[in-house]
Amino acid sequence: MAYMMPNERLKWLTLCAAVAVLATVSSTLAANPPDADQKGPVFLKEPTNRIDFSNSTGAEIECKSSGNPMPEIIWVRSDGTAVGDVPGLRQISSDGKLVFPPFRAEDYRQEVHAQVYACLARNQFGSIISRDVHVRAVVPQSYSVNVMDESILRGNSAILKCHIPSFVADFIVVDSWVEDEEREIYPQADVTASDGKYLVLPSGELHIREVGPEDGYKSYQCRTKHRLTGETRLSATKGRLVITEPVGSVAPKVDVKDRITWLDKPTGQALNLLCPAQSYPMPAYRWYKFIEGTTRKQAVVLNDRVKQVSGTLIIKDAVVEDSGKYLCVVNNSVGGESVETVLTVTAPLSAKIDPPTQTIDFGRPAVFTCQYTGNPIKTVSWMKDGKAIGHSEPVLRIESVKKEDKGMYQCFVRNDQESAEASAELKLGGRFDPPVIRQAFQEETMEPGPSVFLKCVAGGNPTPEISWELDGKKIANNDRYQVGQYVTVNGDVVSYLNITSVHANDGGLYKCIAKSKVGVAEHSAKLNVYGLPYIRQMEKKAIVAGETLIVTCPVAGYPIDSIVWERDNRPLPINRKQKVFPNGTLIIENVERNSDQATYTCVAKNQEGYSARGSLEVQVMVPPQVLPFSFGEAAADVGDIASANCVVPKGDSPLDIRWSLNSAPIINGENGFNLVRWNQRTSMLNIDSLNAFHRGVYRCTASNEAGSSESVAELQVNVPPRWILEPTDKAFAQGSDAKVECKADGFPKPQVTWKKAVGDTPGEYKDLKKSDNIRVEEGTLHIDNIQKTNEGYYLCEAINGIGSGLSAVIMVSVQAPPEFTEKLRNQTARRGEPAVLQCEAKGEKPIGILWNMNNMRLDPKNDNRYTIREEILSAGVMSSLSIKRTERSDSALFTCVATNAFGSDDASINMIVQEVPEMPYALKVLDKSGRSVQLSWAQPYDGNSPLNRYIIEFKRSRASWDEIDRVMVPGHTTEAQVQKLSPATTYNIRIVAENEIGSSQSSEAVTIITAEEAPSGKPQNIKVDPVNQTTLRVMWKPPPRSDWNGEILGYYVGYKLSNTNSSYIFETINFITEEGKEHSLELNNLRVYTQYSVVIQAFNKIGAGPLSDEEKQFTAEGTPSQPPSDTACTTLTSQTIRVSWVSPPLESANGVIKTYKVVYAPSEEWYDETKRHYKKTASSDTVLHGLKKYTNYTMQVLATTAGGDGVRSVPIHCQTEPDVPEAPTDVKALVMGNAAILVSWRPPAQPNGIITQYTVYSKAEGAETETKTQKVPHYQMSFEATELEKNKPYEFWVTASTTIGEGQQSKSIVAMPSDQVPAKIASFDDTFTATFKEDAKMPCLAVGAPQPEITWKIKGVDFSANDRMRLLPDGSLLIKSVNRQDAGDYSCHAENSIAKDSITHKLIVLAPPQSPHVTLSATTTDALTVRLKPHEGDTAPLHGYTLHYKPEFGEWETAEVSVESQKHNIENLLCGSRYQVYATGFNNIGAGEASDILNTRTKGQKPKLPEKPRFIEVSSNSVSLHFKAWKDGGCPMSHFVVESKKRDQLEWNQISNNVKPDNNYVVLDLEPATWYNLRITAHNSAGFTVAEYDFATLTVTGGTIAPSRDLPELSAEDTIRIILSNLNLVVPVVAALLVIIIAIIVICILRSKGNHHKDDVVYNQTMGPGATLDKRRPDLRDELGYIAPPNRKLPPVPGSNYNTCDRIKRGRGGLRSNHSTWDPRRNPNLYEELKAPPVPMHGIGNHYGHAHGAPECQYRHPGMEDEICPYATFHLLGFREEMDPTKAMNFQTFPHQNGHTPVPGHAGTMLPPGHPGHVHSRSGSQSMPRANRYQRKNSQGGQSSIYTPAPEYDDPANCAEEDQYRRYTRVNSQGGSLYSGPGPEYDDPANCAPEEDQYGSQYGGPYGQPYDHYGSRGSMGRRSIGSARNPGNGSPEPPPPPPRNHDMSNSSFNDSKESNEISEAECDRDHGPRGNYGAVKRSPQPKDQRTTEEMRKLIERNEAGPKQLQLQQTNGAGFTAYDTMAV
Repeated sequence: MAYMMPNERLKWLTLCAAVAVLATVSSTLAANPPDADQKGPVFLKEPTNRIDFSNSTGAEIECKSSGNPMPEIIWVRSDGTAVGDVPGLRQISSDGKLVFPPFRAEDYRQEVHAQVYACLARNQFGSIISRDVHVRAVVPQSYSVNVMDESILRGNSAILKCHIPSFVADFIVVDSWVEDEEREIYPQADVTASDGKYLVLPSGELHIREVGPEDGYKSYQCRTKHRLTGETRLSATKGRLVITEPVGSVAPKVDVKDRITWLDKPTGQALNLLCPAQSYPMPAYRWYKFIEGTTRKQAVVLNDRVKQVSGTLIIKDAVVEDSGKYLCVVNNSVGGESVETVLTVTAPLSAKIDPPTQTIDFGRPAVFTCQYTGNPIKTVSWMKDGKAIGHSEPVLRIESVKKEDKGMYQCFVRNDQESAEASAELKLGGRFDPPVIRQAFQEETMEPGPSVFLKCVAGGNPTPEISWELDGKKIANNDRYQVGQYVTVNGDVVSYLNITSVHANDGGLYKCIAKSKVGVAEHSAKLNVYGLPYIRQMEKKAIVAGETLIVTCPVAGYPIDSIVWERDNRPLPINRKQKVFPNGTLIIENVERNSDQATYTCVAKNQEGYSARGSLEVQVMVPPQVLPFSFGEAAADVGDIASANCVVPKGDSPLDIRWSLNSAPIINGENGFNLVRWNQRTSMLNIDSLNAFHRGVYRCTASNEAGSSESVAELQVNVPPRWILEPTDKAFAQGSDAKVECKADGFPKPQVTWKKAVGDTPGEYKDLKKSDNIRVEEGTLHIDNIQKTNEGYYLCEAINGIGSGLSAVIMVSVQAPPEFTEKLRNQTARRGEPAVLQCEAKGEKPIGILWNMNNMRLDPKNDNRYTIREEILSAGVMSSLSIKRTERSDSALFTCVATNAFGSDDASINMIVQEVPEMPYALKVLDKSGRSVQLSWAQPYDGNSPLNRYIIEFKRSRASWDEIDRVMVPGHTTEAQVQKLSPATTYNIRIVAENEIGSSQSSEAVTIITAEEAPSGKPQNIKVDPVNQTTLRVMWKPPPRSDWNGEILGYYVGYKLSNTNSSYIFETINFITEEGKEHSLELNNLRVYTQYSVVIQAFNKIGAGPLSDEEKQFTAEGTPSQPPSDTACTTLTSQTIRVSWVSPPLESANGVIKTYKVVYAPSEEWYDETKRHYKKTASSDTVLHGLKKYTNYTMQVLATTAGGDGVRSVPIHCQTEPDVPEAPTDVKALVMGNAAILVSWRPPAQPNGIITQYTVYSKAEGAETETKTQKVPHYQMSFEATELEKNKPYEFWVTASTTIGEGQQSKSIVAMPSDQVPAKIASFDDTFTATFKEDAKMPCLAVGAPQPEITWKIKGVDFSANDRMRLLPDGSLLIKSVNRQDAGDYSCHAENSIAKDSITHKLIVLAPPQSPHVTLSATTTDALTVRLKPHEGDTAPLHGYTLHYKPEFGEWETAEVSVESQKHNIENLLCGSRYQVYATGFNNIGAGEASDILNTRTKGQKPKLPEKPRFIEVSSNSVSLHFKAWKDGGCPMSHFVVESKKRDQLEWNQISNNVKPDNNYVVLDLEPATWYNLRITAHNSAGFTVAEYDFATLTVTGGTIAPSRDLPELSAEDTIRIILSNLNLVVPVVAALLVIIIAIIVICILRSKGNHHKDDVVYNQTMGPGATLDKRRPDLRDELGYIAPPNRKLPPVPGSNYNTCDRIKRGRGGLRSNHSTWDPRRNPNLYEELKAPPVPMHGIGNHYGHAHGAPECQYRHPGMEDEICPYATFHLLGFREEMDPTKAMNFQTFPHQNGHTPVPGHAGTMLPPGHPGHVHSRSGSQSMPRANRYQRKNSQGGQSSIYTPAPEYDDPANCAEEDQYRRYTRVNSQGGSLYSGPGPEYDDPANCAPEEDQYGSQYGGPYGQPYDHYGSRGSMGRRSIGSARNPGNGSPEPPPPPPRNHDMSNSSFNDSKESNEISEAECDRDHGPRGNYGAVKRSPQPKDQRTTEEMRKLIERNEAGPKQLQLQQTNGAGFTAYDTMAV
């Protein structure tokens, strides 16, 4: 349009401006794309490979990622499927965590809790997946860890393994090892630093070096730890080393399973490689490692990190390089063996992709490289956006990036254990967005005429182009169609199509297509215009054969009714390939030229019948097809000709045929190619002369309009090698890295090798050895750090098999500075002799050499002793320095310096001039003993030659130096011990030094005298003879006199069971001084027929000598102690049984087994001894004959020796086979009427089986009638025969049947039916057995007419019904709940008017047994023997006993005892401990009543004091203690506690609290000439003994000092200060003294008024009988042996909380026992033991001290410093008051200021549980009880006898019965043993033995348990807690205290305070309740009960109220609330 309207111009300008603005905006956006900061997901926190957790804890797995936009977290399984919530088991939290809550074990689900998960993070830019997460939930499973026994040859190293079940092995680690349940062996932090015997290996095994026989006695357990739960546990089994002694030499042996092992271990940890071989002699172990990829191996280098322990290789901080195959080679003199271990050291996997992000433009290549570390790596794989892409190389290359290539790429590396991943993002360059149709037109139907506006809006980057099509044909602008487009502000393209004045022909399918280089988007919709059908013209359609034709008919007009396609006027389809659709689409599949090339017509019709037609011409084109061609199979040679034909049999013309070589086109005539085109379809390639250029891949390509096709073939041309880079001569500086290139070409590719000439000239060559510095890489020769040795001719050779190959010889020269091969060496010369020093320098000549001496230039001109010469060699120069005669000054460092044009070098010679050493000096004696002396000396000058040795020369002082003995000592030491000396002998000693040159002069001699020693000889002529079954007599003579080494004091005779590892039990025998007299000893209480080993050793004051050789002897034969084992029986027939057995163990035979006895009887008669049968046999089986049929038999087997019958085996049972039964025992026929008879019978006596039925036979008598039979069930015992003829006799008999058959018939009985029916009883007399407390029924079935009357008589008395007995309707008598009294005869009477009848039953009642009788038969230190007798009133047979026993403070234990065993031995008891025993019997009814409790104790006493001279040996500054002098009292000693102090000090100093009994002990650092007190506490399982000694150390010169008699002088101020500071003690004491004085005055007054009869009781005199004391001498107390110190603290006992009470204060009087005489002439260092007589203790539970005698208090004669316990009530009894206790005066001491609140209303004190009160057995000062006690003077004077009423309660633990309540027991008048409790008829040998301290206080265990009870000491009876007094009234009366010291013997040894003294701390503490004997009394208010620990804390805080104390007391645990004070 030439002219525009103004407003239209404005519009166009505005539009242009808008387009310009849009273009600017879009360019800006393109430069700064909006997603520049956007990125794909990256993991911030990735889950670990393994998550193990316990079901009790649960787990959370966190997964975090970053990205923009923020990625979404999804959890998937290993197969990629998403994971969802499982209620209670698995949840995914809102923050993306995978949560496994704690769950119950039964809720475990494998698919949830044992699964491989992964975390997937995704956003719009891609997806990434985390590494594999192996989740494993662990449910607690019962498991046990075991340690198995390991067999090991002695001397080898053992490895014990901790066997952990495989199902928990991943979670269990070995924490430590435990040896013998005591010693813990822990892994070391530095496992390579250990050199001890035990080593815990990194893998958990216990390595034990050099196993010896002693290791076989130890047991080992491993302690494991669960790494999830933290639980530790000990192995269930203990492993031991089974050590075998090698027999001869043994070659190394390796178990087959150990020959090769595989190990995977992580880096950084310690690991071990085992080499489990054993041999003898001990093998040598060597470890090698194979060089990777070869069979060569090299020795493993040991260093700080790699260590070898025996055969085990330990590597600390393992690294990946340690991986490989290791070989352990084991050799000894006999043979060798090897063990392989393949070690993989795993390193954590990690991966990284380079680059992590890259932006690539379209079509450009992209490369991602996966860099990974870790070991091992099995696979590498790649994923894109979470999907595998099938690539497994480390480098991923994308040749041409497409749009779909953008996204997230991941590289995964994996091995069997873990995986790792890395991610990278690929972005497209710029901003690439594929086109998107944002807005488009819709389908529309309209009338013709108006214009149409169609619009499409599309977006994308780059900006897409939009084009339009109508029915597949592009629309171009014309007069009616206008297409336009513009870009909006936001970058979208708006395109429109305007159709002016639309026609019907414009209708059709319109499509807008948005297209850019990154994609296509399209939209189509129909435009329907009303009008007649119209088909637009269709262009010719060309299609390639084989493809599918799709064409749509371009129809216009609306509406159209149908569209059809025709061909040759035939409507389609006309075959299977054609498909026609209603919308006008035609599809023809797999088109072919012959069948489908044609003209197709489209016909469109409407409903009115109007139609339109259009034609489409389809042309089918055929693409070419090329036939394969080839150049032949063999490779051609250079110069040959080659040709190939390319034939194209198919394809439309024109055809274009082209050739290419290696993708480069071939041009005819160039490079020797000749192309010939034979015709349109054939082309030929010719090559006239082949060369290397012609080698490659040939391609023939044919193409036409339809397509192209090609065929390829490869031409191989053999080309001989040719040089690409030929090597030339090279020169290199020495030490540089040399490189010589040699490259050749050819086909096949030549192999380039290097060789080196042999010698200095070319000619012969040998292959280069591959080494660390020489290598060939791709033809290039590398020599690193080249040296002169690498110089020479080298040959490079290139060979490929074509032709002779290429080779080149070059010279490699090395320019070397001078070099000395030996940089430093030592050279020696003897002083005064000539020497020559030589230096040889190699290198390029000329070389100059200079000499230095100690870094100073050496000039021969200055010293004519030196001469220098030089010699020229082929490789360098030799320089020699000569020294005419060497001197000591020539010991120097000589250096030669060589120089040439290329550098310099030097070498040093350390010249050492050697001579003989100087003599040793400063010879000193360090220590000496009887047979050795320890010497030291100073090392002399060694003459520059290492001292080889010192020679110590020694001789007896009287001998000459020609008669010397020598000791050789290594030269590196300056101390040595000379041994094999004789005790008490004078020796001269000197020393000589020696080196390689010679010996020094002798040193000055020293003189020494050896000490005395223990005997060195063994006792002689030892004979051991058996006396009886349990006794051996030992006889011997002393050792030779020369071996005594002092005077023999006695012998230790030790004995033990032979062939056991137990210790010897020693007894001590004093030496018999008579010359040549034989010693003897009888060993008693030994085992029967057991071999014992006996040893004897002599001892003198130094110690014991050597043990003699074992003498073995058997005790006399006894009876077997174990029964035959594996007893079995087999039933053979109904009357025979076979019995078999295995001999008892040899060790239990106790003799030689001669025969076996089989004891057998029917089981029901088994317990009746008289009915048992016996059969003897010598074999191990026998057949028992003549048995009862179908009877259960019980059998036992026992073995018999010369000693008698042995123990019987456990009873076994067999039943004989069934048989036919015997006849019924009895039959009755009773008339019931005129046609009926009742037949009844008793079952057979021997049914011989189970009765199945009875058969009743009946027959009319006399007639030839048939016998009738009637079957009756087995439970029916009568049968009514009916329909009989009246007055006709009938005969009846009965048989019984079993499964075997019918038995014998009973006797016949005849009866006749009658109208007269007399009363008769159908039941039979019988015996009934009823069980105690069960119901019994006795039948009485009667007949008669009239009905008879039934009456019963019981034991002859008419029965009358009561609650328990009644008559049943059928005449039976029912007795309910039978008791023992119901046994007897029961008769039933039936009577009617015709007759009467009666039967009598006998009732036997079976009841549980009554209480058996238990008596003590014998006791030993660890066993009790009790005798058992059944109760006389038992009716039922007794089956056996149950024996109950317990230690005083232990738990009850039981033992089953057979009824035949009249005695039973209770073994493994504690030595010297009290026990309670009772028994119950049992039969087949049940267990019976308990017997009385038997109180007894095992033998053994506390330690016995030694004689002081044997125990203590004093010197000036030390004291030696010989603990072997102590006697153990029968119970082995455990340890000693040693304390000391100066005599004038108050506090004791503990020296040691755990001195072992076998040792001697020296108390050091004492002051000379000083008086000391020594206190020794000796412990064994029976208790402890305390001994105190006074001794004075010797003066410095060895003299003794006089006894000290001075008392410390106190000033008046000191006295007042002491009194004021102890008011709390002074006030009560003064008050007590006043009361005592008043009481004495009252007594004197009363006595003066009374008459003095001889029968008056004399209250305990001041001293015992004959005791004397000179009261006029105030200094006596200092001369007494024992002075009890104030504030005495006894040391703690190891393993115990109990100390000896601090209760003994310093006293004046020397009272030692109640019947001793003090002798002032006696050595003041000797002491007497304080002991009181033993008294049996009775009562149950815990015993209390009597209320009137508080514990731990001493009562002394006035004039001594008495102690009074606070808050304790006392009686002061005058002589008259003793007979009338009502006149006794009571007084009460004051409470201690620190004391506890006492129980209200209780005037006494309560004692610690288990501790009776203690009272010193001081005559005349003993407190008396307030109860009714009567005393009468002993007729023998001196010591009163005290009568004690028996306890008033009925207690099974007490010997006293109720009827003994008023009896009295007289106390032994000999001042010794006191008895209390029941009278003489209580016969308890264990309780009543006066010889022993039966109830001494002792520890209950080895020493860790509380004290046992004391016996009832003194003269007071005991009252139990549950006595007649009301326990709830607040004032129970505890029993009185026993004497503090309780040994009745008058010991002449040291005074001893024994273990009945306890510490203050202990007195004030509760030790817990003791187990009550008999019935346990419980608190009436359980809620008020508290544990003893709580009570102890309350007491200590003064918080235990009266009620609580009272309850505790009632329960058997009392407390003390007092302290002591000294007066």
